[in-house]
Amino acid sequence: MAGAASAAGQSSKLNLLNFAEQKIKMLHLTWFAFFLTFVIWFAHAPLLMHIKEALALTDAQIRALLILNVALTIPARIVVGMMVDKYGPRIMYSVLLFISALLCIGFAFANTYDALALFRFLLGFVGAGFVVGIRLVGEWFPHNQVGTAEGIYGGWGNFGSAAAAMTLPTVALMFGGENGWRYAIASVGVISAVYSLIFYKFARNTPKGSTYFKPKKTGAMVVTSWGALWALILMNIPMHLALGILAWRLSPAGVNLFSETAMYGIWGALVVLFIFQTQQTWKINAEHLREGVPEHDKYSFKQVGILNIAYFATFGSELAVVSMLPLYFLETFEGMTAVKAGLLASAFAFMNLVSRPMGGWFSDKFGRRKSMVILIGGLAAGYFLMGLMDSHWWIPLAVLAVMACSFFVQAGEGAVFAIVPLIKRSMTGQIAGMAGAYGNVGAVVYLTVLSYVDFSTFFYVIAASALIGLVAVMFLDDPKGHIVEVAEDGTVHRINVG
Repeated sequence: MAGAASAAGQSSKLNLLNFAEQKIKMLHLTWFAFFLTFVIWFAHAPLLMHIKEALALTDAQIRALLILNVALTIPARIVVGMMVDKYGPRIMYSVLLFISALLCIGFAFANTYDALALFRFLLGFVGAGFVVGIRLVGEWFPHNQVGTAEGIYGGWGNFGSAAAAMTLPTVALMFGGENGWRYAIASVGVISAVYSLIFYKFARNTPKGSTYFKPKKTGAMVVTSWGALWALILMNIPMHLALGILAWRLSPAGVNLFSETAMYGIWGALVVLFIFQTQQTWKINAEHLREGVPEHDKYSFKQVGILNIAYFATFGSELAVVSMLPLYFLETFEGMTAVKAGLLASAFAFMNLVSRPMGGWFSDKFGRRKSMVILIGGLAAGYFLMGLMDSHWWIPLAVLAVMACSFFVQAGEGAVFAIVPLIKRSMTGQIAGMAGAYGNVGAVVYLTVLSYVDFSTFFYVIAASALIGLVAVMFLDDPKGHIVEVAEDGTVHRINVG
């Protein structure tokens, strides 16, 4: 039996203070790694005014930095997902933390806008860290605990963005002087570099005696039916379109970072990349599909597609809403200050600490499909309610509405990744990478919509798209019985998933 997943009879309760249990140590070690990646990823956000003054940047240049910050994350999550399945999360998280540390320090001491923009673009890579821990946590926890564990990993790690906003301005003041912001951001890089070594020393890919299953082929996701192959090719299209939208937003039509000619060049490169990716996907899958896939080796790609759609609506909307809520409060409610608007808006992200673990727990306790239906339905209702908000609302009531909506959004994210490790163990990284990328695609789409409509319509659009997600999750299958993995030595392992 493979790993902790064989422990079907274990209690579903987790004692997070029981450090005598190796899996609890591994969970804490891993969520903190993810936490650091989010601190690095959003370290610039609370210090943007200092950065703007230090380098005499325009508002358009600042907006370009914000777009660049998420551009690389979409392809990075796909690539890192493949690499973690092949090389294991211990090596991948250690390498990712160390490389990100160097990029973070490079950004901190950049003296020109071009250098600043380059490092901000490259730092989108750190957003792929999430995928690594999903595979590691999935290896260590049995099916009746994996949702809760993945929720804690995701929720506590996501809190890194809020932690950066709360602490880094103070750290910059402690360093003092006009370069205080540089030292504050660089200090995060130093901590990440040190932690990469700690993680490498203490982390393990699997419990002792367990097998780490790897995909039979790398270079593209392996599917087990012809229908799934066509579905995979189609599901790659939105990711390329999202990158095309980002290029358009960086062109003269948006923030004018580069010329229209450069935009067309990027679009051409994305078309070529899509053709190459499609050829690679076909090449890797066609041969074994023609030979016939053994029944025990098959998995349902439908599950992957549905989770992609669900994460588009959940994490995609969270990323979009978190970035616009301060401005929403500032412009909607009379007498609102920028500081107060920022504090009120932070309530949305703050809920991550409990919402995402609760979503995973719901999934473990009450069933995967049922939890997803309830949470996505609540998300749609929550955004519809936010669309009704206006300047006449009592501010505390508006904040409560925002927090209620955010609970369903983040709990839905937890429920998505409660299912990901139960589809195909050897490909958990790739499945997590694709779902994660779809979250970023959702953010790009929603923020593009926001540039054309008012705030209320924006919330209604998210609610409407969530209804599409609700219909999709109704076709989700609850993981049951066992999934089968074949080790490199040919031995067959049955992993309990429900």
